[in-house]
Amino acid sequence: MKLWRCPLLALTVIALLLAACAPRVVTVTVTSPPQTVVVTATPGDATTPSPTPAPTEPKALNVCLVGEPDTLYLYGASKLPATRHVMEALYDGPIDHRSHAYQPVILEKLPSLTDGDAVTSTTYVRRGDRVVDADGELVDLDEGVRLRPSGCITTGCEVTFEGGILAMDRLEVTFALRQDVTWSDGEPLTARDSAFAFEVASDPATPGYRYLTERTDTYRAVDRWHTEWIGVPGFMDPSYALRFFPPLPRHQLEDLPASELPGYEGTRRRPLGWGAFVVDEWVQGDHITLSRNPNYYRADEGLPYLDQLVFRVMADEGEIVAGLLSGTCDVGAHDDGFNALIPLLLRLEDQRLLEVTSAPDGGLALLSFGVQPSEAYERPDFFGETRVRQAIAKCVDRRALVEEITYGRSVSPNSYLPPAHPLYPQEDLTSWSYDLAGGRALLDEIGWRDTDGDGVRESQGVEGVPDGEPFEVTLLASADSATSQETARILRAQLADCGLRVEIDALPRWELFADGPEGPLFGRQFDLAAATWWFDHPSCERYLTSEIPSEETWSGANITGYSNPSYDMTCHQARRALPGSLAYDRRHREAQIIFSEDLPALPLFMPLRVALVRPSVENFEMDATAESELWNVESFDVRREEGASP
Repeated sequence: MKLWRCPLLALTVIALLLAACAPRVVTVTVTSPPQTVVVTATPGDATTPSPTPAPTEPKALNVCLVGEPDTLYLYGASKLPATRHVMEALYDGPIDHRSHAYQPVILEKLPSLTDGDAVTSTTYVRRGDRVVDADGELVDLDEGVRLRPSGCITTGCEVTFEGGILAMDRLEVTFALRQDVTWSDGEPLTARDSAFAFEVASDPATPGYRYLTERTDTYRAVDRWHTEWIGVPGFMDPSYALRFFPPLPRHQLEDLPASELPGYEGTRRRPLGWGAFVVDEWVQGDHITLSRNPNYYRADEGLPYLDQLVFRVMADEGEIVAGLLSGTCDVGAHDDGFNALIPLLLRLEDQRLLEVTSAPDGGLALLSFGVQPSEAYERPDFFGETRVRQAIAKCVDRRALVEEITYGRSVSPNSYLPPAHPLYPQEDLTSWSYDLAGGRALLDEIGWRDTDGDGVRESQGVEGVPDGEPFEVTLLASADSATSQETARILRAQLADCGLRVEIDALPRWELFADGPEGPLFGRQFDLAAATWWFDHPSCERYLTSEIPSEETWSGANITGYSNPSYDMTCHQARRALPGSLAYDRRHREAQIIFSEDLPALPLFMPLRVALVRPSVENFEMDATAESELWNVESFDVRREEGASP
């Protein structure tokens, strides 16, 4: 949102800015109680007694959040950002997601096929067994079900089950726990705690989606420090290295039924954890106070550096900015509302009143082309020709978008993965730099020409398009996103320079992303669309032919209608390969190379994740993929102001 669209917020922040710039007079009143010092001295001793040293103040940090957690229960199915922030302080890991890669925290390492702690084994299935079929669906095996027999990893080797016994593949993965981790009450954290967590997660009374538990054949403690996960036959899960269940304290909870755990005080508000801090106090709607965990497994390293961590509940991002200026807040946790305030926040940063930290987020703003619209959407074939999409890519100044929308703090990828991703082909992707003359020349070559000088191109011999058809299209944007609308306005101006007339249609998000056939995106009834999409993994399937929304299924992800057999084959091979194999890396890179050439969508920029900190905060590091910017909260420190008491 633009600041002028929120007048109250704008006035509030501007007032704060002006106040911050003005000379400040601070009056501090200190009332000291009378002190009595008793000194025993021998006769003739004129020694002056030493003053009593002032007590050392605990080192505390205030983290301000918009909203507060609904629960601190690990299996409480909370989706609130505030919950994730507090949980980072209570549960260290168990696996961190940083810099587009996963890092073990309370595990010795992540399992891999290369190291042998993850293996593919052969098992035999018969009628009635639970399996994953050739389409990736969990089913009870019966005659007529299509399966991938053992060794089948390519297209065309599927078989139809006709009874009897069939050999299938499954994954077996072993996780090794660190042996120095304890619960905050001092009890050792062992493999039995993780196995107990699986039992709780599998219970129907536990909230949450049971995708993983349903596809787990066995999860057990092998010994004190090792757990084993075995998937159901056919479930060749590329995320196998993450299938460790975050532990629950068996010694505390095993006598309670799973149905009572979501509301139990010892899980919801004062849980036992293994992280750097423990809960001292939770005042609903105001604050949550945490203190140093004396049994933290990294205490020998001097961690955490802080004695106390206070999460303060704020009404909105404006209140957080005010808190940072007044000293009530040391950290303003990420909130989307900060993006609209960046110009003002950068001015405050210039005056060293706060620091604006940012990183590209997990989303990607795309200009999606209606390559193959549905039959219900009648219009000329503007974008079926690959060269038209390439010409538009030359006409779009993506660097200008990064500067305007993200203030130069983000990047423009050349594929659907960010440049920092380990699977991103750094050298082989087609890069579409801004080239206005080149874009115009390519459109002329295709047959889209401005013959009458009115600034709008018309078809002249374009295949499948009647001569004289003007290149006039509609660009969809979200009415609920100021970023989407601003992006659309910049694109309209840039495409006009290439002779393309663009009309913007801003729709409410619920309408824009509604299911087909009514929804314009998933109903494939659009020309161009500027929207941000979020990716959790290498998402080549978004552009598969099988993912095109149609009457068979309107839930497909390929809204563009793009279809390329070579891309399909490469993506399918990538999806069936497992991380750690040569095919996995190679096929995912090849799929991106095809995408960057064919351009069913043009990657524009990655939106920002923004957080704020006071200059005195040390070791605060934003990361593009960490679930919370407090991922390393045990290393946070506060530099004491000059002249402050030790």
